[in-house]
Amino acid sequence: QVQLVESGGGLVQPGGSLRLSCVASGSIFGIRTMAWYRQAPGKERELVATVTSIGIPNYADSVKGRFTISRDNAKNTVYLQMNSLKPEDTAVYYCNADIRRNLYSSTYYSYWGQGTQVTVSS
Repeated sequence: QVQLVESGGGLVQPGGSLRLSCVASGSIFGIRTMAWYRQAPGKERELVATVTSIGIPNYADSVKGRFTISRDNAKNTVYLQMNSLKPEDTAVYYCNADIRRNLYSSTYYSYWGQGTQVTVSS
């Protein structure tokens, strides 16, 4: 009853930019940390960036200075602005969120989106 849906992926040339969005919907009482992960072919899924409920970001070293994570709590949405893209950024990008579903349970569950493909190539 909770869905995360990513959008904004695509094909871009090296040095270009893309902005990913992820909207959480369904039975949501609160959202704690939101994050972006990525998985390249033949590699393990890796953390790209996180943002806390009050907007404090954290980044993997490989994307620092190029990517910016942000969120809009009113819209249950997290964004990933990706600039100066490199071929090694090519991957499926996944949204993740820790979500509390109702007032009666204080448990936060981890949810994943279905992924959006980002391809950086000339």
